[in-house]
Amino acid sequence: MSGSAGQEWARHWRYEALPGLDLLHAQYVSHTFPRHSHEGYLLATVLRGVEDMRVQGGGLHVLPGSVMTLNPEERHAARSGHPDGWAYVALYPQLDTVRQIADEIGTLRGTPGFSGPVADDPYAARLLWRTYEAADGGNALAADILLRSAVTRLLTRNGTPLPARAPKAAGRRAAALARALLEAQMTEPPSLELLAREVGASPYALLRAFKAEYGMPPHTWLTDARVRRAQLLLAQGHPPAQVASDVGFTDQPHLNRHFTRIVGVPPGAYRKERAGPL
Repeated sequence: MSGSAGQEWARHWRYEALPGLDLLHAQYVSHTFPRHSHEGYLLATVLRGVEDMRVQGGGLHVLPGSVMTLNPEERHAARSGHPDGWAYVALYPQLDTVRQIADEIGTLRGTPGFSGPVADDPYAARLLWRTYEAADGGNALAADILLRSAVTRLLTRNGTPLPARAPKAAGRRAAALARALLEAQMTEPPSLELLAREVGASPYALLRAFKAEYGMPPHTWLTDARVRRAQLLLAQGHPPAQVASDVGFTDQPHLNRHFTRIVGVPPGAYRKERAGPL
C-alpha cells in the first residue's frame, strides 16, 4: 500500500485483461462522496482507518476486515470516520460478470445481489486486496481466479436474488418517463414545471415520485447521470473540456468539481489511466 495517514491519493483505473472491471485504490481524509450510485456492483474493503457510509436505512461505520457489497443502482454516500481518513480498495464488476459466477454456483435464481451492505469477513477482504494486487502486477490469471473466489464467497454467504420490479403505477411511470427525458436532454434539461407537464403530473407529484423511485431529486440524479456519461466519454479518449460541454456542464471546472466528488479522482487522471496521456 502506498501513501501514509493524513494524505489523500487515489488511482481509478481499468484492468483490460478482465473486461468491464474497474478498480480504485485510494485514501481520503477530507473528501466526501455525495449520494450516488453505480451501474454495476461495488465490492470494497477498508485497509486502514474508518469509512462512514450512508445507505438507505441509515449510516454505518466500516472498519478494516469488513467488506462492502452494493448492488447496481444502490444509492450511497461516504466520508471519513477517522481524523486520518480511510484507505481502501474497491472493485466494480459489471452485472454480466457477477451473473455468470452466480449461474456457475447455481444457488441463486434471477438477478444476483448481495444482502449487505457491510459484512465482517476478513477472508473475503483479503481476497479483494489480493485481486487488486494481482491486477496491479499484471497477473491476469491470478486476478481472474481471485476475483471469482471473492464473488463466489460473497454470493455464498450473503447472496440474494434482487427483487423483481413490480408493474409501474402512475407515479413510477411518470418518474421513469422523466428520467428518460432528462437523459435525452442532458445538455439542456427542462425545468421541473416543464418536465412535469411533459409526463402529465404536477411538479410536486413528480418530485415526490422521482425521489421515491431513484432515491434523489431530479437535479441530483441529473448530475450523477452526467458524470456517468462523462466516464464513458473520457474512457474513449475525449478531452475533459469537450466532455464537459457534451454532458451539459457549464465548463471544465464544473465537470472537475462534480466528477471528482463522485468518482474520487479528477477527469484528467481518470482519462489518463484508460486512454493514454493527455
